[in-house]
Amino acid sequence: MRKIQTSRKLRALFSAAAALISLTAALPAQTPASPAAPKPPAPKMNSYDSPRDIVYPDKLAPTDTRLNFYFGDWRDSLPRTLFGTLVVRDILTPGDNLTPPTPGAVLEQAKYLSYATLGAGERTLPTTLKGEQLFLYVEQGEAEVSGGGKSAPLHKGSALLVPEGLEFTLRNTGSGALNAYLIGDPTFPGFKPLDHFAVMQESPRKPSNTPSGIPFVSDGAQGHWAHITHGFFNRRGNSNLGLASVGSIITVEIQPMTIGEPHPHLPGKEEVWCQIEGNSVAFVGPQLRMQHPGQAYILRPDGLTTHSNLNVNEPGTEPVKFLWFSTNTGLSDAPAKK
Repeated sequence: MRKIQTSRKLRALFSAAAALISLTAALPAQTPASPAAPKPPAPKMNSYDSPRDIVYPDKLAPTDTRLNFYFGDWRDSLPRTLFGTLVVRDILTPGDNLTPPTPGAVLEQAKYLSYATLGAGERTLPTTLKGEQLFLYVEQGEAEVSGGGKSAPLHKGSALLVPEGLEFTLRNTGSGALNAYLIGDPTFPGFKPLDHFAVMQESPRKPSNTPSGIPFVSDGAQGHWAHITHGFFNRRGNSNLGLASVGSIITVEIQPMTIGEPHPHLPGKEEVWCQIEGNSVAFVGPQLRMQHPGQAYILRPDGLTTHSNLNVNEPGTEPVKFLWFSTNTGLSDAPAKK
């Protein structure tokens, strides 16, 4: 009797196990839910709702030296001569915004960004520019520019624009060297340059107006949280405001212990940050670079790589300052060239 009962129990147990296996096989396969795709950035490419909206590569080498190709420093360049006596060392040169062939060869719109020195008592040869214009910002020293029957003094903070077709000279009127930053502004057929050189002084120029309704903007800043700007020359619509190919040239100050809003740029946006006073930290993608006067970089305009500039100096110290210029041509055809 006990054997019969045990046999019945085993048959019942086997039957229940078979039913459970059949039920399990009939259930649909369960797969883990795919992670939500990151939200696209805001339309203006300047602000994001949260860090989750930034797209990062899956893997990155501990030290990614490709970033160094987007930086340039005049100390790494051999000297060349302009206008007979002006000694020039290039910081950034013509190349490719997205894939520079050599370090600093990143410019597609501007012709060059350089650092120049004119010795005490020296004068440049009379020169007439063709196919380009010259922007000059005085870092230190004193000089005089002459052209078109007029002359004007230059000193620290002076910004000079020499148009195409005007014969001009520069003369060092100080006791020491004249040091300046140069930007080459290419012209094009049909462009109508100024008929005279133009000089602007940075010191009496008030910062641009602080926009209203934008959060996180520091006192006196005009955007991206911390940028205090002084405008010089620009190109806007059909108005002749001096520049031909370069869109705008300004200086930007950032106060101690402040940071500009991290943001990316779309292809066609050629924006250059050249340090001219103080030391700062360049925040580009997932990396940091110390930046000092005479060093400049361009953000790779791929719509993904973010950048910012940080002044990490102690409160109460001087702000850091940049010479900034930018051109926006819309979506670039750079990828199609490859």
